[in-house]
Amino acid sequence: MPRRDLENLAKRYNSASAQKMAMRGPGGPGRGPGGPGGPRSRGTGGKPKDTGKTIKRLFSYVSAYKARMCVVFVFMVLRTLSALAGSYMLRPIINNYIAAGRMEGFLYALLTLGAVYLVGIVTTYAQNRLMITVSQNAIEKIRNDLFGKLQKLPVRFYDTENNGEIMSRFTNDVDNIGMMLDSTLLSLVSGSITLVGTVVMMVYTNIWLALLTMLFTPLFMKAGSMIASRSRKYYSAQQAALGAVNGYIEESVSGQKVVKVFCHEDICEEEFGLLNSDLRNKQLNAQFFGGIMGPVLGNLSQVSYALTIGIGGILCAVGSFDVGGLTVFGNYARQFSQPINEVANQVSTIFSALAGAERVFNIMDREPEAPDAPDALDMTDMKGHVVLDDVTFGYNPDKVILKHISLYAKPGQKIAFVGSTGAGKTTVTNLLNRFYDIQEGSITIDGVDIQQIRRETLRHNIAMVLQDTHLFTGTVMENIRYGRLDATDEEVIEAAKTASAHSFIMRLADGYDTMLEGDGQNLSQGQRQLLNIARAALSKAPILVMDEATSSVDTRTERHIEHGMDRLMHNRTTFVIAHRLSTVRNADAIMVLEQGEIIERGNHDQLLAMKGRYYELYTGKRELD
Repeated sequence: MPRRDLENLAKRYNSASAQKMAMRGPGGPGRGPGGPGGPRSRGTGGKPKDTGKTIKRLFSYVSAYKARMCVVFVFMVLRTLSALAGSYMLRPIINNYIAAGRMEGFLYALLTLGAVYLVGIVTTYAQNRLMITVSQNAIEKIRNDLFGKLQKLPVRFYDTENNGEIMSRFTNDVDNIGMMLDSTLLSLVSGSITLVGTVVMMVYTNIWLALLTMLFTPLFMKAGSMIASRSRKYYSAQQAALGAVNGYIEESVSGQKVVKVFCHEDICEEEFGLLNSDLRNKQLNAQFFGGIMGPVLGNLSQVSYALTIGIGGILCAVGSFDVGGLTVFGNYARQFSQPINEVANQVSTIFSALAGAERVFNIMDREPEAPDAPDALDMTDMKGHVVLDDVTFGYNPDKVILKHISLYAKPGQKIAFVGSTGAGKTTVTNLLNRFYDIQEGSITIDGVDIQQIRRETLRHNIAMVLQDTHLFTGTVMENIRYGRLDATDEEVIEAAKTASAHSFIMRLADGYDTMLEGDGQNLSQGQRQLLNIARAALSKAPILVMDEATSSVDTRTERHIEHGMDRLMHNRTTFVIAHRLSTVRNADAIMVLEQGEIIERGNHDQLLAMKGRYYELYTGKRELD
């Protein structure tokens, strides 16, 4: 595959939009935002736009635990003082006991030194334990905020984002943030305290050797800055490429039957190999530049240490410095470079976490569904009188999908939509639920504009049976009860009977307690649809939307489902979208849509008498495309 194809492939899954929209737009291929001209999502790759802002926002999750962080800070100071004091105590021990050959009091000095180091051990354990608690609490809060945001995002977001890409934010990105908070944050703060204390003790021990050691600091900083700038760029690219791989895996696994039917296994392997190779190349660069910082700075610190000790030895030889002081200063010289080396060794974690944090915050910053109007109504007794008045709508402002649509449905009526794929049938039902808001015209229910009705109230009063069923992990009873969580077991069973699902449920191994997993893969498509209908029946919503609910089942199963749907539609205002015209013959009114316009309307007999588009479709003189 040419290089340009790899770039297009990676871009497609990085932005997580094109493939999602081509295959999973509302109502199937080519419809709604999934069709041509649908909205596009933003990419997630590249260098972070504002690293400082990302760090500040990330640490705001830690600052929520200020009391614990204060205790951690106290332990860090005690640990640093213990390390510095323990190192300095070697000077009198060496000068007064070892060099002088005097053993009196030597054991007491060693015990004192051991007690000082014991304080360091205890405080190190305590600070690590507390910091892990703080970091894991922060990660829990980040995950909750991210998941909570997903519940508030509009349907447009899910129509344009890839599921694997979203999952990558919860797994790889959040895990990288957790690794940084667990260890790197502690190293940064502790290292800063250690560095300051070490510099003070170095100056106190010997100011000239201290100045010589600190002359290497600008060199450390310059080398670290050069490597970090390259590493940051490559880690951002690595995270984006990882999201692309996850997105491709998710789509390939969920669409494996389609892959096998069309014998695309080899093509899938090739495309995945290209994406995986792209990820490998970006990881190589990221890991290389992240990994060389430690050795580079470590070697520089060794040079600094050797030079300092060499000159210190000369000072001892001429008598201007003592052996104990040189030993202590050697320890401080190592401690001086240790915090820098620790941070350098964790630079890969830092930049992975920052890149991941930006991707997580990118979702958190997405615009949620527009809030309800301050005076929005709670309609507790909705009848189902629906009116669309001169409605015009496009998923993108420059591409109109529906053009001046007007229709009405009285309570209890059945309104059917037929027409070619992409004509706008599913879009009408999306607007009814306020998944999208119209640009022109109005939609009213019982005389009230739906934009003046609280979304929760509106959607509670509209039940949907879609072509693509979705069942959750849980029992049959729990899946039906999803339609109304406060329903009793008796109400659930009655809803199943209404949907003609009770008989097959009782034939399952555990009846209503049968556990469903993998989106109900242990049931047939028809059985899953019957559960979907039962869920809608349980909701008791006065308005019902049936979006090609029988298009993916055989004729015998279709008749069985239709019996359940007929009982479900009784006394409800129903909107039916169907390719099989036989399912809409008994509709009170049939709307024939073409290119976003209603070109014919009437009941079955009236439309046949007109001998227009509907007549051609019904008699087979013209097929639905």
